[in-house]
Formats: sequence, structure tokens, C-alpha cells
Amino acid sequence: MCVRKERTLAVAYPPAVPSTFWQHTTMAEAFASWHMGQVFYAYRTHPWHERALSQEAMATWLDLNQAQLSRIESGKPPQDLGKLMRWAHSLRIPADLLWFKLPARKDTASTEATPVAKRPEEAPETTQAGGLLPVVINGRAVLVPVDAETIAASGLGSLVGSSADVSATQAAERDPMSPLNRRDLLKGGIAAVALPGLGLDELQHVAHALDDAHRYLDGPVVDYFRRVLEKAKRDDGALGPKKTLPVMLGLLGAIESQARDVKPSVRRELLALGADGAEFAGWLYRDIQQPQAAVFWYDRAMEWAQEADNAAMQGYVLLKKSQMAYDDRDALRMLTLAQAAGHDRWQLPARVRAEVTQQEALGRAMLGDPLDIVRGQLADAETLLTNAPEDKPDALGAYFNRHTRLLRDAITYTEAGKPSLSADLFSDVMSTGTLSHRDTGFFNARRAAALALSGEPDEAAKIGTASAVVAHEVKSERTVRVLGEVLQTLDRWRSRPAVREFRESLTA
Repeated sequence: MCVRKERTLAVAYPPAVPSTFWQHTTMAEAFASWHMGQVFYAYRTHPWHERALSQEAMATWLDLNQAQLSRIESGKPPQDLGKLMRWAHSLRIPADLLWFKLPARKDTASTEATPVAKRPEEAPETTQAGGLLPVVINGRAVLVPVDAETIAASGLGSLVGSSADVSATQAAERDPMSPLNRRDLLKGGIAAVALPGLGLDELQHVAHALDDAHRYLDGPVVDYFRRVLEKAKRDDGALGPKKTLPVMLGLLGAIESQARDVKPSVRRELLALGADGAEFAGWLYRDIQQPQAAVFWYDRAMEWAQEADNAAMQGYVLLKKSQMAYDDRDALRMLTLAQAAGHDRWQLPARVRAEVTQQEALGRAMLGDPLDIVRGQLADAETLLTNAPEDKPDALGAYFNRHTRLLRDAITYTEAGKPSLSADLFSDVMSTGTLSHRDTGFFNARRAAALALSGEPDEAAKIGTASAVVAHEVKSERTVRVLGEVLQTLDRWRSRPAVREFRESLTA
């Protein structure tokens, strides 16, 4: 009887593996891909096993069938964080290796994701001292760092606790005076206490909205979602996509879930916000070089913008798809998408029209059009931007300012065969110190490319080394890709000390 039970457990649950199992090169590369299907494949084929595990065996552990597992391993990255967390728990994957936050298990036989206190050395990094806030997505909890400023501004210090090794869930359970019901608070995709500046009355309203969207989800709650999105955009520039994506996917899950139950007028407003968030998620996936996921979110942004009757967002998504085509060096598609984005039907704000015009100039430069034509379009973009009215910080395309335009001009001149002019433009903008941490790394990579093409190997290598440090810090695979191209250009100078140092920093 005991023997049969042990055999049953051996089939139902994966084997216990040593800690070195997860540090193997095959697993490290799989985790770096942010693709759970690749993690599954690496797990099954890991050298620690006497022979490769079958898809049938692993599918049993993950509550899947063999065909489903096969599609996950070979298809686009799964987006459902609830499933990702359940699978990670089933395989007992250490939380610090994942690209999303995972609470610890109660026991090895349960697939429930139950938040528990973490030891200080296991706590996720935060920008300031704070606590861990559970974000519930599809019924599963993710622990998200909350800084002290957020806690203080929300008036919820008693909920989160005073140190980073106490989860918000446990603190809420210990606080009998809290007017917020924990289950209501954590429904619907994101936790209401994640936003600075909300009082308890407002938090209660959000909690009710997540529980009864048709009755309570209204303009103020949509504004709350909007502020979460704005904060995520600010965080991206400083922290990078790895720390921003989990919150964004939770927000988009909440929007998609709640939009099914609200009044029609609120649904349109919610989907307009969702389109903005989906476009941003597409950008984050571009930054980590996951083009399939980026296309998925750009398409979702277009769909939501169409239903919300938001013409400007539709044109804006076409612009972003054009910029993504530049990542693939697809000049013709980039140009035609930019031209489509510039159609009058989209009624684009002046700043976005300026960006679209500049994007068309970049496409023409890549296709070899005369420099006078390229310069003419760049001048048109400058005129549009100069005459653009002052927009609110969250307006569509508000980020496109004089410095942004000059940086894009520099990229265009590189493609037009004028790398020395490009390097000077990059240097002028970089010296102002106005760019975010992530953008500083990326545009320094572009600057290094221009310097390398100008025959300045030592300066290119020096700038490239500084860029590589930032790229590794914020996990910007897009920046790493550009730096890899720079290293190829510098290959004929590979014996120079500065170039050797650059190569070492990039491959560290």
C-alpha cells in the first residue's frame, strides 16, 4: 500500500532537485528569455535528470495535457500571470529567479500561492524602505515592493508594517481597526493601496468597484487606474522593464476583467485607458526583445482604441509599430507604417504628427533617398514641434520634446551616412543630463555606434562600456543588441585596450 502511494506521488509531483539545478547554464538562459515555455523545456532536458523527462510527465505536474504543454514550449510567451505563478509553484522554482514576483508555498503538495513573510535577504529590491504589497491577478497573489513614500501618502502604514520583511497581507490580518476588507481590497487584478495619495474613503470606493464594477466603477476609479499607469511609466525610466512589467500586466488584467461588467460609457473610458496601457506594455516587451509579445499588446491596444473610438491612439499605435520595424531593420515596412500613421483620419496631436514626420524621414534615410529630402522632412518635424501647444504631462506624445527630436535626428543622420554629425548631436543632448537612467544607457549605445562608424574606436568603446553598465542594471536587451552591433563595428580595433574593456563589460 505504501509503495503504491509513493509511486503515485512520484507521478503527481516533480522530483526534489538540488539548488545547483536552478543555477545551471541551461536554466539561466531559459529564465533570461522571460518565456515559461523555454523554462519548461530546459527543466525537462536538464543534465541532472538521468534522461530527458517526457512532456506527458511534466504536463501532469502542471495540470495540462501533452498538446497544451507542446504549444507553450514552442509558441509565444504565456501572458496569464495566474498560470505562470501556479506553474512556478508546481515546479518549486526559486522566486528570485523569476521575472515576476512569487510568494512562497505553504507546502510542496499545494498549488495555492499564499503570501508569507520573507527573510530580509529574500525581499525584492525597493527604491526606498517599505513593505511588500500583495497584488492579486486571476486569484493569485504576487508580492510587489511598496516604498515608504507610497505607504505614508496612502495613510496605510499600519497595513504594510514598518520593515520590508513583513508582507502587507499579514499586516492587514493583524490590524483589526482597518476599515478595509482584505478580500474586497485585493479583488480584480490590482490592490487598491498601491497608489500614493488615496485616502481611506477613496480606497473603499476602489475596493467596492473591484467587487461590483457595474455599480461602483466610475470616473474616479478610472482615474485611479490612470495614475497607476502613469507611475509605471515613470518607474520604467529608472527601474527598467523587469520591475515594471508585473504591475502593468496586473493593471491590464484588471481593466480587461472589469470592462465586462461596467456601464457602456465607463467601458469606453476604461478601454481608452487600456489601449494606452497595452501600448506601453508593447514597448516594455520591445525593450526586453520579446517581439511576439510586443505585437500582441500593440494589437490589443489597437483593438481597444477602436472600440473606445479613440482615433489618435490608433494612429499612435501605427507609429509604434513603425518604430518596432526599425528594430528589425525593415525599412520599407517602417516607412509605409509611418505614412499610414500620418493620415489625417487619426487627428493626431501636433507632437505626435512631428514624431510621425521624423519617423518617415528615418525610413527614407534607410532606403537611400537623397539627403536633401531627408533634411526637408526633419525640418518639417522641427516646425511642427516648435508650433505645438504645451500639453499636459500625460498627453499623447507629450514626451516628444526638443531633446527627443534631436536624438531621433541623430539616429536618422547615422542611417543617412553622416555618423560624425550624429555623434555631435548625441553628445549635445547627453551633456544636458535630462534623460532617464534607462534612456541614458540606450542613447549612449547609439552614440557609441555613431562614433565607431566615424572611426573613433577608443571613444566609442568608452561610451559603450558606460552604456553596458546601465543596460545590465535595467535589463534592457534592446540596448544590449545595439551594443553588440557596435562591438562588431569595432572588431578591426579589437586589440586596443579600450575595446577589450568594452567587450568584457558587455559579456560580463
